[in-house]
Amino acid sequence: MVFKLYYWDGIPGRGEFVRLALEEAGADYVDVARQPGGTDAMLKLMKDGGGATSPFAPPFLIDGELIVSHVANILFYLGPRLGLAPEEEGLRHVANGLQLTITDCVAEVHDTHHPIGVSLYYEEQKSEASKRAANFLTERLPKYLGYYEGVLTRNPTGQAHSVGGQLSYVDLSLFQLIEGLRYAFPKAMGANEEHVPALIALHDAVAARPRILSYLASDRRLPFNESCVFRHYPELDRQF
Repeated sequence: MVFKLYYWDGIPGRGEFVRLALEEAGADYVDVARQPGGTDAMLKLMKDGGGATSPFAPPFLIDGELIVSHVANILFYLGPRLGLAPEEEGLRHVANGLQLTITDCVAEVHDTHHPIGVSLYYEEQKSEASKRAANFLTERLPKYLGYYEGVLTRNPTGQAHSVGGQLSYVDLSLFQLIEGLRYAFPKAMGANEEHVPALIALHDAVAARPRILSYLASDRRLPFNESCVFRHYPELDRQF
């Protein structure tokens, strides 16, 4: 069975967290919106194509007749099927909690450039964005990074993974989180990375994995840009 991933074409965004898991597992999948007519098909499904289970927004995944929406929920579903989740049920819920916290962080990153409303252009809320970004970079970013540094260093297995003794989808998502933060806030990340060596080591280890390395060099890996959730506006990174 081929997985069908639905997300906006042209941006890595939240869909990239799902792509990384599919790529690492060598899974068969179709990035539907990047196919001819795919965006129209995605919008139709969001409108009424899924009936009672029509998703509110992408990303969502179709496996057979099942529609699974939201990044953390998709990865909670895919993890065991792709060999990217702990075998112990309790640890799967731990992994889900770690992924949900990544989701929270990504939402806060989004709000640094769109603190008032998604229907407004960044230029229409630059003053508010500057204040929101300053708060995120000085208070929230170090807290998120420090939290995951602690998760890695306190892993009871002694392994350099976020949960359990093997690679999980959470490790892949932490790689993408660091990638996105480096793009959006290079100065702030430069000031913070020395304090989270285990997290940076995990990022580097994921980047060196054969399938991930191949994916990153392919045209399937979409570049960050200013339509994405991770955006680089130098003025928001200026306090560093």
